Amino acid sequence: MKHWHIEQVAWNRFDPARLDPGIVPLVKAAAMVEKNGLDYAVYLNRVFVDDPDFRQAADNWAVEEVQHGDTLGRWAMLADPNWDFDAAFTRYREGYKIDVNADASVRGSRTGELIARCMVETGTSSYYTALGEAAEEPVLKEVCKLIAADEYRHFKLFYDHMKRYLARERLSFPQRLRVAAGRIGESEDDELAFAFHCGNEAEGAPFDHKRCTAAYMGRAMGYYRFRHIERGMGMIFKSVGLTPRGRMADLAAKGAWRLLQWRHGRYQRELAAAPPAGAQQVAA
Repeated sequence: MKHWHIEQVAWNRFDPARLDPGIVPLVKAAAMVEKNGLDYAVYLNRVFVDDPDFRQAADNWAVEEVQHGDTLGRWAMLADPNWDFDAAFTRYREGYKIDVNADASVRGSRTGELIARCMVETGTSSYYTALGEAAEEPVLKEVCKLIAADEYRHFKLFYDHMKRYLARERLSFPQRLRVAAGRIGESEDDELAFAFHCGNEAEGAPFDHKRCTAAYMGRAMGYYRFRHIERGMGMIFKSVGLTPRGRMADLAAKGAWRLLQWRHGRYQRELAAAPPAGAQQVAA
């Protein structure tokens, strides 16, 4: 069941004078990734075909993900009245597809699949928290707070099912760690880069993975603060079976923060050196 509905958002409070132009391209991209949740639900239903409880949970999760996309898309059209969310999403769906016909998890096990989902929810709950805290525009702040809370609940959903499967499949710690690290590394695959392309670059402009990754990451990473990385690292540790608080988690969070700062600088330099070709008006 949804915890909130799109019409409950105080849309009448939208204030263009408090808009951060740098956030708008990120919201456009995020809207499409979130709205694509139905495909992931189809995939999860096939992977967990004999588990009706999880399949129902996956279907409910997808409904909330689609609402996230619709809500972000509606906000982006307020921020940029010339933007057409439906047209951009159609482009995205035509160019980015996942294998919904898989009959087994691409992670090698159901436990691995659920760990990977935990990584995604860790990233999204941290990301929307960071965006919401950085945003001054009141409607976006409200929307990010609602979505971040959903994403944290989604983390708990997948984590609880992961524990159930772990008791059966007994993945070793190295196996769990490998799945988690692999999924984190996929944050730079085509999913977000192509969403940025479809949401912000003119139709007909060629897709360049490197350029679009830099354009997205060079903006998104600037909104994180150490507290967001620290909280996210605790969730990662919990997912792989480590103590989420303590000296090891603290050291990992500090290392991750330094890495993020280094990567942010690298992406900003790439973005400055190669501005998006054929782009719409996108703030740096």
